[in-house]
Amino acid sequence: MSKKISDEEFARFFRELGAAKTALNLSMDVRTVYRRRRAIEKQTGELLVSPNTIQADKPSRNIRKMVDYPDGVCLVGSDAHYWDEVSTAHLAFLDLCKKLKPKMIILNGDMLDGASISRHAPNSWQDVQHIPELAEEMVYCQARLAEIKEAAPKARRFWPIGNHDARFEMKLAAEARQYVGVPGFSLKDHFPDWQPCASVWINDNVVVKHRWKGGVHASFNNPAGAGKSMVTGHTHQQRVTPFVDYNGVRWGVECGTMAEPYGSQFVYTEDNPRQHISGFIVLTFRNGVMMTPEPVRVIEPGVYEFRGEWRNV
Repeated sequence: MSKKISDEEFARFFRELGAAKTALNLSMDVRTVYRRRRAIEKQTGELLVSPNTIQADKPSRNIRKMVDYPDGVCLVGSDAHYWDEVSTAHLAFLDLCKKLKPKMIILNGDMLDGASISRHAPNSWQDVQHIPELAEEMVYCQARLAEIKEAAPKARRFWPIGNHDARFEMKLAAEARQYVGVPGFSLKDHFPDWQPCASVWINDNVVVKHRWKGGVHASFNNPAGAGKSMVTGHTHQQRVTPFVDYNGVRWGVECGTMAEPYGSQFVYTEDNPRQHISGFIVLTFRNGVMMTPEPVRVIEPGVYEFRGEWRNV
């Protein structure tokens, strides 16, 4: 049973602790906390801001973006490795941006491939000949991200860095350290419409980041180890796995890849079979609670699956 406290006391708890800890301390569920917060804001005309929101504005906190997101849709795409080929997954992402009108979009790492600045040696002359220059890749990536912004212009946009994205600055840090701080020498300088970070924390109970645990059991091990629901990329696999303990249900989600699994970017895999799925994830929040994550999967070129239907793009 929740504790009876005044609006003033509730506001103090919320400002000091945030939604999740307020719910725990007052024996409420998170939905009730958000409902009461909105009622107090409506009555007083003042915003109740959690400490997470305040901390996110500090430069030292920019590695972790804290977001209060009571209600709405969030699209999470990952591992696009954008080259000159426009994938069906990308077209499906644009399609659902227009239809679902998300308030938030997260591109969960490895939007840029960076093949020409990889620390891995090419397998053959053929690999060298078909790899685009970095400048070409940047143009491809900028064009695709601009299309996403155009499809959902009002959405908040985040980009947790992936290991491929990191190649841009790793190469410069290794070979041109004297240029640190010069405009244009950071990846974010070329994508000003997207907020760079290491992770996005939604309502303090859902963490979206490029990678943590690996292997075929990543979607189980991530929420088990983190104590939070986790949405990751990196593996190019797509899974939605519930993890249940005495604290309730958490979710482990792997996004898949927004590239074609057998696209030109992955010729180095020597045409081996792989568990990769082309697609992305739709997250829906109600009263601060994440509903069951919904996968979007490419069926064939020009066709994708969502909510039991095959849709054309």
